[in-house]
Amino acid sequence: MGNGVREGPVEFQRDVEPVTARIPAEDNQEKKKVLNSLMAGALAGAVAKTAVAPLDRTKIMFQGSSRADLSLQEAYRLIYHTYLNEGFWSLWRGNSATMVRVIPYAAIQFCAHEEYKQILGNYYGFQGKALTPFPRFIAGSLAGTTAAMVTYPLDMVRARMAVTPKEMYSSIVHVFIRISREEGLKTLYRGFTPTILGVIPYAGLSFFTYETLKKVHAEHSGKAQPSPPERLLFGACAGLIGQSASYPLDVVRRRMQTAGVLGHTYSSILLTMQEIVREEGLIRGLYKGLSMNWVKGPIAVGISFTTFDLTQILLRKLQHGPGLER
Repeated sequence: MGNGVREGPVEFQRDVEPVTARIPAEDNQEKKKVLNSLMAGALAGAVAKTAVAPLDRTKIMFQGSSRADLSLQEAYRLIYHTYLNEGFWSLWRGNSATMVRVIPYAAIQFCAHEEYKQILGNYYGFQGKALTPFPRFIAGSLAGTTAAMVTYPLDMVRARMAVTPKEMYSSIVHVFIRISREEGLKTLYRGFTPTILGVIPYAGLSFFTYETLKKVHAEHSGKAQPSPPERLLFGACAGLIGQSASYPLDVVRRRMQTAGVLGHTYSSILLTMQEIVREEGLIRGLYKGLSMNWVKGPIAVGISFTTFDLTQILLRKLQHGPGLER
């Protein structure tokens, strides 16, 4: 009896030690995974946005204008005149503000997407497997919403810098100071509601389409991973679908963000939409610049998704050796 009492604690200690030893290793692995996602997302956003910055600036100028005769041909003419009048690097005006916003935005969005996929996978019992369509859409929507909520004031600053002459704002900090002093701090969140309403279908459909195309490719080709050109194509399709679905709200967001410097007063989403449709028409108003987006959007999203995936694969190989792919 006495021997039994002495042996019990000894056996208990022997069983517990391996479990406690594994916990720090699992924590470190999770931290590395999150850090990898943040780094890969930041790089993906920076590369993609820099590549399409001249087109992005032109699109914002389109969306902020009340002219009804803007077309893809007019967009390229605008780019050319901007180049002649302000110089080559003026085509990237506002890109510094874009980088300040897009690097944390993309890092948070991609990292959040990986985490939401894992959470939803655990909830629905898909650990280690591809999510079914609805959770796939939800994971993308939540990721986009999370990133937009954290970085919205930077998006506002970027829009202001894109539509104003360089003499008006000398730097990102100057934009914040002037808006706060002249229009009030709440102006930094003007257009926030249409942004969130727009990002739900945009991010949801973008991530959903990209992940679905990768899954279908794996099932039909027998290859575990698509090639870089295939990733670019899948990302381009994702961007085309996502941005087309959410475009009217993107126009409303830009109008509300730039209203203070362009002489308009837009008080709500519905009133902004009504005024745009009344003055410019449904298609020419709410879908202004969409042809530009069909050029810019697929390129940017394709580059973004591809850069993220390949950077993730590279970081994992550096940490764990070859043979570990996403």
